[in-house]
Amino acid sequence: MTGHPSVSAVVPTRDRPELLRSAVRAILDQDYPGEVEVVVVYDRSEPDPTLTELSRPGRPVRVVRNERTPGLAGARNTGTLAATGELIAFCDDDDEWLPGKLRSQVDALAAVPGAEFVSCGIRVSYDGHTVDRSLPRDRVTLADLLRDRMTELHPSTFVIRAAALRDGFGLVDEEIPGSYAEDYEFLLRAARSAPLVNLHTPYVLVRWHKRSYFAQRWDTISEALQWLLERYPEFGTQPAGEARVAGQIAFARAASGDRQGALRWARRTIRRNPREPRAYLALAVAGRVVRADAVLRTLHKRGRGI
Repeated sequence: MTGHPSVSAVVPTRDRPELLRSAVRAILDQDYPGEVEVVVVYDRSEPDPTLTELSRPGRPVRVVRNERTPGLAGARNTGTLAATGELIAFCDDDDEWLPGKLRSQVDALAAVPGAEFVSCGIRVSYDGHTVDRSLPRDRVTLADLLRDRMTELHPSTFVIRAAALRDGFGLVDEEIPGSYAEDYEFLLRAARSAPLVNLHTPYVLVRWHKRSYFAQRWDTISEALQWLLERYPEFGTQPAGEARVAGQIAFARAASGDRQGALRWARRTIRRNPREPRAYLALAVAGRVVRADAVLRTLHKRGRGI
């Protein structure tokens, strides 16, 4: 990379015009001395050409339409292939980069020979509550990610060498059902190539809210997570990691009303790790002891998910 490599921020969007403009402005306001372009990718919604009026010298804003698979994966890939920067950064349309993010991450990436990917901590905002979450580690390996999803590794924190995306570990996978967990699969594949660099500081405001497109899509969530277990047999080497994903599937089946499916996946979860709490949450939801949305609200207030 050059001293201050050019960066392309890819922002997929769908029907969130006000939040989108806040996200774009936060990118443009970064104190990074290199060139930064913003590529806004409209997915299943009509592009707003007036967004380009936010452009500044050395900070162009471009608007494109997702011409690939509908969903986040196709939108991110559309933006990546349209981007001109030496580095590619992702940002969701309802999140905001905090001051210092880009400069700190590019410096951290440059400091590690062979590194391809850098992330950072997040500040989670949900229902009036704000919680900082960050990983107490500087590197993240494939084994780490098999054991734990590490939700601190949020897509809006990702900064990646463009060459690694186009000629290395590859673009975001577009085959995942509904594009759910595409960020986790992407992390697993990136970590296979080289350990991920991580900054402890929360540099991204992440909004969790009821408008999440996956809030009630339980069948899609279940299907996507089963796809993930089949695609990565390495989970078999990490019983706790496999149990975590199986427990998420059990919860999704319970939330969708599939009691038998929830029981089946909960049993599989407990066989792999009897201490996995998601199995028991799934059983509670399947038995109508508690509602799935009540569980999620409680977890989200703590900056966590199922």
